[in-house]
Amino acid sequence: MSESSTTRLNVFKTYKLYVGGKFPRSESGRVYEVTDSKGKWLANAPLSSRKDARDAVVAARKAFGGWAGATAYNRGQILYRVAEMLEGRREQFVREVADAEGLSKSKAAVVVDAAIDRWVWYAGWTDKIAQVVGGANPVAGPYFNLSSPEPTGVVTVVAPQDSSFLGLVSVIAPVIATGNTAVVIASEKSPLPALSLGEVLATSDLPGGVVNILSGKAAEMGPHLAAHQDVNAIDLTGATGGDLARELEIAAADNLKRVLRPRAEDFAESPGTDRMTAFLETKTVWHPTGSLGASGSSY
Repeated sequence: MSESSTTRLNVFKTYKLYVGGKFPRSESGRVYEVTDSKGKWLANAPLSSRKDARDAVVAARKAFGGWAGATAYNRGQILYRVAEMLEGRREQFVREVADAEGLSKSKAAVVVDAAIDRWVWYAGWTDKIAQVVGGANPVAGPYFNLSSPEPTGVVTVVAPQDSSFLGLVSVIAPVIATGNTAVVIASEKSPLPALSLGEVLATSDLPGGVVNILSGKAAEMGPHLAAHQDVNAIDLTGATGGDLARELEIAAADNLKRVLRPRAEDFAESPGTDRMTAFLETKTVWHPTGSLGASGSSY
């Protein structure tokens, strides 16, 4: 039989979660069908469980110390490396975004390019945000009084439902740029770009556990993560259905989590710094300058 007369079978991709730098299936063994905008089957995605969410929090907490303790310049280098990797897999993301959001290839390419540029934008902010929100404070007395930003900790991110890649990048990048670690609940209807992003993060220099990506139902995992005592903050951007946002906000109050409430957003617009400052704490340090007398400081 000639080679030209044979029919080649496509190799279907198995999408997996991204937790702790590894690619596990859901511990529940569950999957759900992901379809394109016209209802055509695309893939089976893992349907994450409460146990998967707990595992993701453990991984994020384990990674937090090293990531928060890295220099801001180093974090910027790593984020820029992620953008390089995204650029190299641009065509894959164009295809996945086109399928997920019902866009033409040309329009999907615009979205993907904007997402890559957005990642570069946040990479550039890692060693600059402290200059915007920190500084020396004028005080009465012989003291230096300095305020500096520090990351909040482990942040749960409910990703946007309709912006499967640009919106996703717009909510993940500012969280990790400032030294936090993230547990991300991907868009339920369009999780494939998020799960593919996990593959990019794994092959960049980003330490395992800094970003953990779960696919499935925000209404199922969200309450457990919002009430989790080792989660320090939650971004409710994608919690737009019914009373979910309010339910998660109430659960988050138990250990005084920082909460970023959902709002109408156009992710194509230029971002400000509010998504970075939403998950920063301000540490203020007093330090004596020495004896200040008629002759001035002893320094």
